[in-house]
Amino acid sequence: MSSNTPPVAKKVRTERTHHGDTVIDEYAWLSNKEDPDTTAYLEAENDFLKKETAHLSDLQEQVFQEIKARTQETDLSVPGRKGAWWYFTRTEEGKQYAVSCRVPADSEAPPVITPGERLDREQMILDGNELAGDSPFFSMGASAVSSDGTMLAFSTDYKGDERFTLRFKNLGTGEILPDEITDIFYGGAWSADGSAFFYTRVDDAWRPFQVYRHTLGTQEDVLVYEESDERYWVGIGLTRSERYLVLSAGSKITSEVRILDAMDPSGEFTVVRPRKTGVEYGVEHAGDFFYVLHNENAENFELATAPLDDPGSWTPLTPHREDTRLLEIDAFAGHAVVHFRREGLTGLRVLPYGSAGGTWRERVEASERNAYEIDFPEPLYEVGPGGNPEFTTTRLRLGYTSMVTPPSVYDYELDSHELILLKRRPVLGGYDPDDYEQFRDWATAEDGTKIPVSIVKRKDTATPAPTVLYGYGSYEMSVDPGFSIARLSLLDRGFVFAIAHVRGGGELGRRWYEEGKLTRKRNTFTDFVTAGRHMKESGWSDRVVARGGSAGGLLMGAATNLAPALFAGVVAEVPFVDALNTILDPSLPLTVIEWDEWGNPLHDPDVYAYMKSYTPYENVDDRPYPPILAITSLNDTRVLYHEPAKWIARLRATAGGGPFLLKTEMGAGHGGRSGRYDAWREEAFTLAWIIERGTS
Repeated sequence: MSSNTPPVAKKVRTERTHHGDTVIDEYAWLSNKEDPDTTAYLEAENDFLKKETAHLSDLQEQVFQEIKARTQETDLSVPGRKGAWWYFTRTEEGKQYAVSCRVPADSEAPPVITPGERLDREQMILDGNELAGDSPFFSMGASAVSSDGTMLAFSTDYKGDERFTLRFKNLGTGEILPDEITDIFYGGAWSADGSAFFYTRVDDAWRPFQVYRHTLGTQEDVLVYEESDERYWVGIGLTRSERYLVLSAGSKITSEVRILDAMDPSGEFTVVRPRKTGVEYGVEHAGDFFYVLHNENAENFELATAPLDDPGSWTPLTPHREDTRLLEIDAFAGHAVVHFRREGLTGLRVLPYGSAGGTWRERVEASERNAYEIDFPEPLYEVGPGGNPEFTTTRLRLGYTSMVTPPSVYDYELDSHELILLKRRPVLGGYDPDDYEQFRDWATAEDGTKIPVSIVKRKDTATPAPTVLYGYGSYEMSVDPGFSIARLSLLDRGFVFAIAHVRGGGELGRRWYEEGKLTRKRNTFTDFVTAGRHMKESGWSDRVVARGGSAGGLLMGAATNLAPALFAGVVAEVPFVDALNTILDPSLPLTVIEWDEWGNPLHDPDVYAYMKSYTPYENVDDRPYPPILAITSLNDTRVLYHEPAKWIARLRATAGGGPFLLKTEMGAGHGGRSGRYDAWREEAFTLAWIIERGTS
C-alpha cells in the first residue's frame, strides 16, 4: 500500500428493515469487535493516518511543548476541609496522574502550601501513578473518605470500559483491606457510621440499575434496590449534613428519590414522592427541613421546602421564572446557595438564614426575602459552587473562569460579602489576559431565533481570521465560556475561537433544550450552520473549522451533510454519527435510556423517518466534503468505535473531497487517553491538524 492510498473497507450486504423501509448497511460488519477483519481495518486506518499526518509531526511537537511549557506541572489544588482534615491533590513534573493528600485541620483558613514542598504531618492518601503502574490506561471511578476520616473507598479502571474494581484503605495504618468488589459503576457513598459502603452496578446495556450495600469485613453484599424500568438509571449519595443517604432513580424526563437515615445503613429506603412522568426533582437536607428543586408546573424549575416527616409535601419558596433556570441547591447549616443560569451565563444566589429565630419555615422565608446574587465583572464567564463538604461553615467555595481568565478558586465570606481569591491556575510563559478579548455575538436562525455565540481572540488578531467553531447541543448540557491553556496555541497563531450555543443545550434554559430534542432535533444542526455562516458574514472568519465530540460529533456530521462547503475542516471526537442504527437496537449500551432524548424509532415510524433524515451515516452523498478527522476509542462504552469507523468508510466510498481520517485509540474509552501528558499529545495532534486546515 502506498503512502497516500487509504484503506478500503470491504462491503458486506446487511439488510435493515423497519416500518416497511429496507436499508442496505454494507459496513455493519464493523460492529463485530472480535472479528479479525475489524481489528485489521482499524489498524490499517491508524497506519494511513500516520502517513497522512507525518508532515505535521514537527508542528504537533511544537504545540505539545507549548502546552507543557504553559502548564505548571508541579502544582496542587486548593485544600478543602472535611471534618478534621484539609484534603488536596498534588501533581508532579513528569508524572501522569495526581496524588491525593491531606493534612490535619489546625485552623479555619486553608493551609498555604508551596508546590513541590511537603507540610508537616502531610499524609498521602492515594498515588495515581503508583496505582496506574505500567498500564496504558488508568481511571478512578470513586474516591470517598468515611465521615470519621478513617477509611477510603476507591475504584479503578484499567481498560476504559468504565467498569471499576472497588477497594478499601485504612487511612490510619495504610493497609488495603481484603474486601474487593469488581464490575461496579462510578461513585458510591458511605453510611454515616462508616460501617457500610453503597455502590451501583450496571446491566448488559451499561445502565446503572442496582444499588448494593457492602459491609466492611463481609463477603456477601446486599442488593438494596433494583430498577426494572429500562429507561431509568440509579445513583447513591450522602447528604452534606451526613444525615441521609439519597438513592435517586431517573430517566431523561422523570425522577424518583428515596432516603434513608445514614446512621441505619441496614434500614429501608423510603420514597420522597412517587415518580410522575415528566416531573424531575431532587432533595437536599437542610437541618430541620428539606429543600426540593423540581419542575412540576415549572419548566425552569422552582425551589420548594418540605418537612422532615413529610418530604413529599412541597411548599413553594423561590418561584419559577421564565428567564432563569435553577440548576441545583446546596444547603448548609446557616444558609443555602442556588446555582442558576440566565441569559446564557451561570450565577450564584445566596439565601442567608441570618439570626432570625422562629420556626424553620419562618427562617427560610426570611432567607428568600433577603436573598442576593454574587456579582462578577466580566461580560462572559462561568461560575459554580466548588467543593463544599462542610455543613457548618461561614464560607462558600466557588470556581470561576472565563475565556480569558484561567480557572480560579474563591472563598466567598458570607458575613462580609468578600470574595477571597485562593488560587488562579498559573499560566506560564508570560500569559497576560489583557492581550485577549472576549465577546458575545448573536446569530439569527431562519425561524428568527437568536443563537448566542461566545468568541475569544487576541486583541492584535485582525479579522476575518481562521476560526474554530465548537458545538455540542444535547441533553441540556451547556458549553460555557471557560478557559483553555491548549487553546492559546490557536489564539497566538491568529485564530478566533467560538462556541455556538445551539438549541438542545441548556444555555438559555429548559425551553432551549426542548427546542433541540426529539422531533425538533434538526434545530441543533441548522443553528450550528447558521452560526458558522454568521461568523463569515459578520467578518469574524475567513475559514471555519468545526469541532465537537460525542453528541457534538453527531452535530459535526449532520452539519457537514447540510453545508459541506461551509467548513474548511471538521474534527469529530467519539462521534455519535450512526445514531439511527444505535437507537434502533435496545441491546446496545444506553439505547433505551436514550429514547426520551431522541425518540423511539423502533416503535414509532414517524421518529424513524425523522431520525433517518438527519443521522450522518444515513445521509452521506456524492458531493465534495471538507477534510474530516474522526477520533474514537476501541473500549468506548457510550459511543461505540464502529460508528465513526462506518462513517469514514462510507464517506470515502461515496463522497468527494476529504481526506477522511480515522484515529482509533486501541486501549482507551470515551474520554480518550488517561494520562495528562498523553492527553496533551493527543490534543497537540488535533490542534496541529486544525492549524493546517485553518491556514492552508
